[in-house]
Amino acid sequence: MTHHPDSVAVLDFGGQYNQLIARRVRDLHVYSELLPGDTPVETLREMGLRGIVFSGGPRSVYDEGAPMVDPAIYKLGIPILGICYGMQLIARDFRAPVEPAQDREYGLAVLRSANAGLFAGIPREQRVWMSHGDMVQAAPEGFVVDATTVSAPVAAMSDPVRKLYGVQFHPEVQHTDHGRAILENFLFSVCGCEPTWKMESFVDDAIRTIQGTVGDARVLMALSGGVDSSVTAALLHRAIGDRLTCVFVDHGFLRLNEADEVMDMLRGDFHMDIRRVEAQERFFALLEGVEDPEEKRRRIGGEFVRVFDETALALGDFSFLGQGTLYTDVIESGTKTAAVIKSHHNVGGLPKDMRFRLIEPLRELFKDEVRALGEQLGLPHRFVWRQPFPGPGLAIRVIGELHPDRVRTLQLADRIVREEIVQAGMEGDVWQYFAVLTNIQSVGVMGDGRTYAATVAIRAVTSRDGMTADFARLPYDLLQVMASRICNEVPGVNRVVYDITSKPPATIEWE
Repeated sequence: MTHHPDSVAVLDFGGQYNQLIARRVRDLHVYSELLPGDTPVETLREMGLRGIVFSGGPRSVYDEGAPMVDPAIYKLGIPILGICYGMQLIARDFRAPVEPAQDREYGLAVLRSANAGLFAGIPREQRVWMSHGDMVQAAPEGFVVDATTVSAPVAAMSDPVRKLYGVQFHPEVQHTDHGRAILENFLFSVCGCEPTWKMESFVDDAIRTIQGTVGDARVLMALSGGVDSSVTAALLHRAIGDRLTCVFVDHGFLRLNEADEVMDMLRGDFHMDIRRVEAQERFFALLEGVEDPEEKRRRIGGEFVRVFDETALALGDFSFLGQGTLYTDVIESGTKTAAVIKSHHNVGGLPKDMRFRLIEPLRELFKDEVRALGEQLGLPHRFVWRQPFPGPGLAIRVIGELHPDRVRTLQLADRIVREEIVQAGMEGDVWQYFAVLTNIQSVGVMGDGRTYAATVAIRAVTSRDGMTADFARLPYDLLQVMASRICNEVPGVNRVVYDITSKPPATIEWE
């Protein structure tokens, strides 16, 4: 964990909303980061933390192998907030009964609370989001019950003397009416935090860190033209100037005409050394016959580094490889307590024997924080608000095996989706929108004849930080125009479907 004044650690016990806890704390301008639930007490002590949050988790506290904490954590004197499993863990550690609930609570529940502590200034009755099978039957000795629901006799509890707090519900979830206010009370009233996590201070700290890490060395930057790499390049350039060289690799999986558009855009707005590498043939050859999405990502990540190795040898001596890795990339690629959702090519796909040292100044930021940083750095609005595009590009939007003709099919369909979103004036309302070429073929009728052709899926989502997302409620008329144009203008496609799955359970990308 990077040290920041007024930091809060979220100890991760495997719950589905754990990333949201860290995100909501940062929303309140307090730096937070997910750490493994078994992080040593001495490590926590040395961090100078203002507060600790025990996250939710899928286990029962009495399960064999269930996550636990070192009891010495309660003697640190650092305020602790337990959420769901976290509250049950506190109760268990202080010898209070935690038992399977007769009436399990999943979804909205009505909470009745005191008007003090975490609930100061909050209506005594509110709707909260529950997701638990066990419950605390009685508060531990020294604790008071702060809130109840019809099914939970202890929906919140506290011991202000020892600065220990617990809530059975999820204040980090937007469905909880006053979740933000509850977190504010914990961070500011209980922990005494100051709202110091702001982009202005981040820029200064990041530049000092980059300069101290790089010294007099040179950095080769993997630049895609997307938000993450563009902001990273701008930050690195501000820190080390001409010792940064950016490389734009055209791997063949970009959107239609994107390579030329990106180079025109970058050279017009960035006054830095940018080199373009044509690598389409080698990437297509490398991925021939590969259908597994994880293998695609690993091969693309490894080949990227080999391209950069070759480029570095041709251009001179580089010690560092700059990347636009975000916190969401790290989490989804798997941590000690978070399962691998999908390996991002810039995290899980990198070869172990590469000769560069990585420098990733955005590694602790969420996507919306990166956009705020871009604006703080003075980047053009069109750069900052470009919709996200994955490093492997269309390689993970063509389901199954990759061929140039299949990529071309997707490029044409994807252009139509993007054009129609812009034409409808909805590009500012939708977080991400694109087409997917599925590996499904189906029967159709075109020109009075039978066809057996490909199916294209349209994916459009609304989100704030990419950690969770909901499908965009696009107007039916707009979807109809997209479907009609794709079937009429893209050879080999006779069916279009719309993906209406949220994240979770799905991810935004299909692969």
